[in-house]
Amino acid sequence: MSAMNRQLISGARVLTPDATEAPLAAILIEEDRIAAILPPDAVVEDARRHDASGRLVIPGLVNGHTHGHGGLAKGAGDKWDLPLLLAHAPWVGGGRGLVEKRLSTTLTAVEMLKKGCTAAFDLSAEFPGPTQEGLDAMAEAYIAVGLRAVLAPMIADRSFFQATPGLVEALPESHRERAATMRMADGAATLATVDAAARNWRHGASGIALGIGPTIPLHCSDEFMRGCQRLADEHGLRMQTHVSEARYQAAGGEVMYGSTLLAHMDRLGLVTPRFSVAHGVWLTPQDLELLAARGAGLSHNPGANMRLASGIAPARAAIRAGVRVGLGTDGSSSSDNQNMFESMRLAAFASRLWDGAEEDDWLGTAETVRLATEGSAAILGLEAGSIAPGKLADLVFLDLDHINWLPLNNAANQLVWTEDGSAVRDVMIGGAWKLREGRVLGLDEARLAADARAAAVRLAEATSESRAWCEATAPHVACHCRALAGRFTQVRRLLRAD
Repeated sequence: MSAMNRQLISGARVLTPDATEAPLAAILIEEDRIAAILPPDAVVEDARRHDASGRLVIPGLVNGHTHGHGGLAKGAGDKWDLPLLLAHAPWVGGGRGLVEKRLSTTLTAVEMLKKGCTAAFDLSAEFPGPTQEGLDAMAEAYIAVGLRAVLAPMIADRSFFQATPGLVEALPESHRERAATMRMADGAATLATVDAAARNWRHGASGIALGIGPTIPLHCSDEFMRGCQRLADEHGLRMQTHVSEARYQAAGGEVMYGSTLLAHMDRLGLVTPRFSVAHGVWLTPQDLELLAARGAGLSHNPGANMRLASGIAPARAAIRAGVRVGLGTDGSSSSDNQNMFESMRLAAFASRLWDGAEEDDWLGTAETVRLATEGSAAILGLEAGSIAPGKLADLVFLDLDHINWLPLNNAANQLVWTEDGSAVRDVMIGGAWKLREGRVLGLDEARLAADARAAAVRLAEATSESRAWCEATAPHVACHCRALAGRFTQVRRLLRAD
């Protein structure tokens, strides 16, 4: 093998696969994978050498759940819970053409890269439904930045107003007609678009896999969900769905199906080893057992769950049940950043808030790092997430001279408690440098900033009327959904009162 295909990273501290230690070591990379972990003084004659002295090398963080289309919508709301976010969605994500779809995904990808993330499960949205051109534009945005992704079009055949039991009737009469006429694209046409995209997908070699994302069970008819599963089976697509994110949705499942949302999806055949739940705050113990039995996964997104007042997902209970658990950020319109270091910190914090929780119930720091790396990588189907022979060479280099690491006392503790992404200096994905000294390679960041500012002005003008209507209906949406939430009593999510 030529030296062009072999690289030796030397002089660094390297996080061990269990994330408990970071000894001095060398990393031999062949093509796009890690070939060996060698003693720190190792010499490999036919390999290009990169001196990483003063760096801590960790596996790339993997975002188990995000929305690339949120990149242009960060900071859009304040005191919003999930129903309010969905009520405001027509203007928050409205007015998008191909230029904005590509730009928004680029912003999301750049932020993730700069904060040490190398791959993401992206539930991308287009209204009223997905397009081949839109999916290509978003895939090309990831390719330009260099991240891996599962790009899963977020699809439905019911609007938010159609999907939430009793919501249209709860609105003032002056708003009902508009709410009732809001429609997603025809379900059969949407499925046909995804089918065509899967048959013609050309981005796999660049690390972008097509997935499928029936957005929320209530937003999808049974026929539509079965259609999603047929496509997943035929094309081997990974599927992710927002399940029991908010209490009103769990209650809606009981009203619509007489069961939990997950149990209903399982009856339709959707819960498989390629399936993962996003959020899962209101999953029951029986739901967790079902996920484990089917080999399915859960992306725990603590920042968004707190930001939208959804609650805290039962991460420890899921792990004990045998569920594959990863971590995610959610989109930038619902969590406002793409910082997986923050997700780790919040996940560890949240685990300490359960009523009656003791130390064995808490997420430890090394365990939390593994959730954000190998846990999320498993949800994406990636052979990544640890620095070990055979794994993809997706590596993040942290500056040990940064204030976050002075002094280095414990790598796992400081990755979760003190690191915020600001010590990230370099990122390698598949053995290729994508970030060097904090600069994204192959992308004009000044042009990106100018384009983002111009798009924000353009979108604000295009969605002003829609925003006014959404703001007028929002209080009625909030009142109805909070009343609906009270009907779900299968599980309780209590915080410590002391």
